[in-house]
Amino acid sequence: MKQLSRLGTGIGWRPEIAEAVERMPGIDWVEAVSENLCPGHLPESLVRLRERGVTVVPHGVSLGLGGADRPDASRLAALAERAEALGSPLVTEHIAFVRAGGPLTASQPLEAGHLLPVPRTRDALDVLCENVRIAQDALPVPLAVENIAALISWPGEEMTEGQFLYELADRTGVRLLIDVANLHTNHVNRGEDPAKALGELPVEAIAYVHVAGGFERDGVWHDSHAHPVPRPVLDILADLASRVSPPGVLLERDENFPEPAELEREIGAIRETLAKAPRADRATTGSTAGVEEPANGPVGPTSSGSDGSRADEDPAARQRLALAQAALLSALVAGTPVPEGFDRVRLGVQARALAAKRADVVAKVAGELPEILAREYRPAFLAYAQGHPMTGGYRRDALDFAEHLLLAGLPEDAAARRRLRDWWLERSGPAPLSRRPAARLARATRRVLLRH
Repeated sequence: MKQLSRLGTGIGWRPEIAEAVERMPGIDWVEAVSENLCPGHLPESLVRLRERGVTVVPHGVSLGLGGADRPDASRLAALAERAEALGSPLVTEHIAFVRAGGPLTASQPLEAGHLLPVPRTRDALDVLCENVRIAQDALPVPLAVENIAALISWPGEEMTEGQFLYELADRTGVRLLIDVANLHTNHVNRGEDPAKALGELPVEAIAYVHVAGGFERDGVWHDSHAHPVPRPVLDILADLASRVSPPGVLLERDENFPEPAELEREIGAIRETLAKAPRADRATTGSTAGVEEPANGPVGPTSSGSDGSRADEDPAARQRLALAQAALLSALVAGTPVPEGFDRVRLGVQARALAAKRADVVAKVAGELPEILAREYRPAFLAYAQGHPMTGGYRRDALDFAEHLLLAGLPEDAAARRRLRDWWLERSGPAPLSRRPAARLARATRRVLLRH
């Protein structure tokens, strides 16, 4: 059976720290966000790292394997293409849902723009297992899935996180990417015991480990990836390392990047934590001979129907999960009533966090907007977000926001409004047109109005 070699110690590659990463001593591998890469035009920094023999792992954030819908074939193909372009030994994604609504619920499709937790129920597990099997069939290399951080808990859960992950790995053979920072987040926010979760995990399925920082505000831990790694996260890493030698450990940092020396100190602290961890009763997952690969295919019946479903799949489970996820996401981004059993206060915290992240990401993908609007950008976007849930990607969101302002006669400054109009017209030009006459007419009318 095919084996995977050890990854070693790595860091999340980001364009802002690309040069620093190339110069860091002792970096064995890096992880890059898959959606930010173009296979035909890979960043030169990643090309140089690959030429030096540094492993690059694509890390997906938009597949939504925990969602009620089956994985989108085009997203799977894109992830596979990036794995092949980088010569990666595996790819990773998240145990989360990122969108809801649509045909399964006969409701408006909604995008979270963030990783949201799936309920730890039998329905959700059945759907997740089937989605993972579909992804495994479509990918050229093994898949590992990551536990996520959460601000909210689902009512009526039937399993602990460790039990949920154990059954997922047992039923599908999928590898696990364990984020110890997320275990800490769930400890603070949901009262879950990290040691209990680690004790229930199938440690032999661990592909690698994430370590990251965050901050606490008003009793809520925010997994920011923009702050130093705190001692409690390193303590959880030490606990994990006492149970198994992880094949790889990676430092994640997405924003507020410190000086390279500070990143190197954090990596040093990770190495020190691993070196000092007690080794009693340790599994052999991290032996230098490599990690035996779990079976990449599903366990049990594998025959597929004409729609791609498995013979053992319960369509009603998808329907129930779809309705539950759509109700939750709608409450978070569209202001609909909070579903029964959820903590209203905590959902309010999550809703504000989603809006804030949405504003931050739009500012990154459309940097001209905060430049044009200056101090008006953030309050204007947060006000817009309250009544306009995201239904597409962030670039679409930026265009819709600009269009909303212009139709309202904003910004008040004529020069800024002219710049915003020019920006919108330039970027909303050629695009696939809707087949619906009313939609085509509305689009044409808006473009005429906004030219004046």
